[in-house]
Amino acid sequence: MSVATERQQLPFPRPNVLDLAPFYDVLRREAPVTPVTTPAGDPAWLVTRFEEVRDLLGDRRFGRSHPEPERASRLTSAAVLDGPTGNYETEEADHTRMRRLLTPAFSAKRMRMLSDHVQHLVDRCVDELIAGHAASPDRVVDLQSGLAFPLPVAVICKLLGVPESDRERFASLSERMADYAIGDAAHQARDEFNEYMTALAETKRARPGEDVISDLVQAQSADADYDYADMIRLCVGLLFAGHETTVNRIGLGTLFLLTRLDQWEALTADPDGRVNATVEEIMRLGAPGDLGLLRYAHTDVDIAGVTIRRGDAVVLSINSANRDASVYRDAETFDPDRSERTHLGFGHGVHFCIGASLARVELRIVFATLARRLPGLRLAKGLDELEVRTTLTGGVTELPVTW
Repeated sequence: MSVATERQQLPFPRPNVLDLAPFYDVLRREAPVTPVTTPAGDPAWLVTRFEEVRDLLGDRRFGRSHPEPERASRLTSAAVLDGPTGNYETEEADHTRMRRLLTPAFSAKRMRMLSDHVQHLVDRCVDELIAGHAASPDRVVDLQSGLAFPLPVAVICKLLGVPESDRERFASLSERMADYAIGDAAHQARDEFNEYMTALAETKRARPGEDVISDLVQAQSADADYDYADMIRLCVGLLFAGHETTVNRIGLGTLFLLTRLDQWEALTADPDGRVNATVEEIMRLGAPGDLGLLRYAHTDVDIAGVTIRRGDAVVLSINSANRDASVYRDAETFDPDRSERTHLGFGHGVHFCIGASLARVELRIVFATLARRLPGLRLAKGLDELEVRTTLTGGVTELPVTW
């Protein structure tokens, strides 16, 4: 049976946390749209080539909702981004409302204003890493728990209005509901997260602040067509998506740089001049997770010679698309000096990530600061010794470093 017709099982084995399964190269060449079975055991189509992934990201015939949600294929047993969300009849209008409400909060201007706060947080994390390094008998510290995880959590909680005293609880719930290896516990975490967010929204309704959740609560109160449950789901989604992928870009970006010491040394020699290109290359190669973005066809669509039927699940592999050799020279190589600047790390078209400017601010400050303050940074373990997280966004559970 050919690759094009045989149903493949996701996820494909990969050599390590930085390299994709070699099978993606085969699929891009021979079957860029191929039938797969998801980790949840459901049928779907996997799209692997840059052109098709880009086109489908911007194609309004595909969405997160499903015409018959109870029959929809699921991606995993995680409790977030694993199945259909939203109302099939109103998804486009709901998406337009969401963009209108959130665009001012995530504007490039506001992100620039937030940069001083981000710099303060990064410096505080680095100070604590340095203190931990000095106190450690083996001079090894965990960059994941010391910087990659707490920084994005603190930033998104500040922006959205989550009290500082609740951040540790929020981080734990977010981690659990994205874990597809813990079954029902992930769904229990989602329910607890929804309960927490509902209580926080009511607090903001009574005492609004200068934050995104307060803005959403006020908008929902003023718009009879804006469903309360949809507003709560959006708040939960923002808190999750607003930190989870950045956590892993910091970890994966550090691994790319410290396994390509020529690139790390180039960055330490000129942090301000090279950080922007370095971050874009991290965004290209560091797409988190082993799976992809889940979408559903809202009508029959022909893609690359394959007919996708209404209601079919489609998994868009950003990781594979961003390593397409027909688009990128030496596609698997981490090279901030490459001439090809386009990537799909923030999506494309109408669903381009609304938090892209926030992620860029955080990543640029993180890597420029590490390059200036810890130029001797090195990995304390090999890639094959690092444990991969069993979450939709992947990454590593720890990142031991020294200098």
